[in-house]
Amino acid sequence: MNPLLRIGCPVWACADWRGRLFTRGAERKDYLAQYAQVFATVEGNSTFYALPSSAAVARWRDETPEHFRFCFKFPSDITHRAMLRNARADTHAFLKLMAPLGERLGPFMLQLGPRFGAAHLEQLRAYLRDLPTQFQYAVEVRHPDYFDQGANEAALHEVLRERAVDRCLFDTRCVHAGAAHDRSTLQAQERKPTLPLRTSAVGSRPLVRFVGQNQAEAAEDYLDVWVETLVGWCNSGLEPYFSRIRRMTARLQIWLGGCFNGCAGGCRNCRRWPIFPESANTRAVRRGRGN
Repeated sequence: MNPLLRIGCPVWACADWRGRLFTRGAERKDYLAQYAQVFATVEGNSTFYALPSSAAVARWRDETPEHFRFCFKFPSDITHRAMLRNARADTHAFLKLMAPLGERLGPFMLQLGPRFGAAHLEQLRAYLRDLPTQFQYAVEVRHPDYFDQGANEAALHEVLRERAVDRCLFDTRCVHAGAAHDRSTLQAQERKPTLPLRTSAVGSRPLVRFVGQNQAEAAEDYLDVWVETLVGWCNSGLEPYFSRIRRMTARLQIWLGGCFNGCAGGCRNCRRWPIFPESANTRAVRRGRGN
C-alpha cells in the first residue's frame, strides 16, 4: 500500500552518507536505489539550475520503487528570470522531459522569488491555467504579501484552489533560531528567508519544506507542530509530503524517523519508518554510538 505520508530530503546523492544512510561500499550509482529503500520522496532541486538528460530520467524511474515520488522544481529561467511570463514553450519542454517518470512524479514545485508579490498574482493565475492537468503542482511563495493573513493571502489560496494546486509550506524557524555552529548552517541562514509559519493545507497534497540545523536536538521543538499537523492531515485523507532540508547524519535521520513513527502510530494509513541499509556504522548508531 502506498504511504499517505512521504518523508524525504532535498537530495539523494550525498557521499557523506556512506556508512550511514548508504552502505559503506556504496558508489554514486547506488545512491538513489539505497535512498529509495529508506525514503518515499525526494526534492529535485537540481532542475532549478539545469535540466537532466532523458537517459538520466529513465534511469531514475528504473532505480526507484512504484511508491516513490520525485518532487522536481521548475527551472529558475521560468520562475525567477521570466517570472512566469512568455514561458509556455520552456514549461512544456520541461514537463515533457520529466513525463517518462510517470507515476513516480509527485508535485512539481513552482518556487516563486521574493519579487513575485500580489501585483503579479494574475500572472500566476494565467500560468497555472496553461499547465497540463495530468501532473500535480505546488506553489511556494516568499513575498510578504502572501503572509498578510488578509486579502492577498486569501487571493493566493483562491488562485491555487481554482486549479487544485497545493501550497508549499516553507518552515525556516529552526535554522534562524540562534547562532550558527557550523559553516553550512551559516550559509543556510544567509540564503533562506525568515517567513511566518503556515500549517494549513490548501489542497490534497500539502508539501512541507522544513529547514533545520545539523543538530537533531535543535529541531525537536520545531518538529512537534508538524507531527500533530501531519497526523491531522493523514487522518483527513490528505497525502502530505515532508522534506527535511539540511545535511543528514544517520543519527539525525534515526531520531527524525522515531519522531514520525509516533505520527505513523497516530495515523490510520501511514507507513512505518523503513529500515536503513545495514552496515557496522549504522548498527552502532542504532545503539546510540557513532556520528
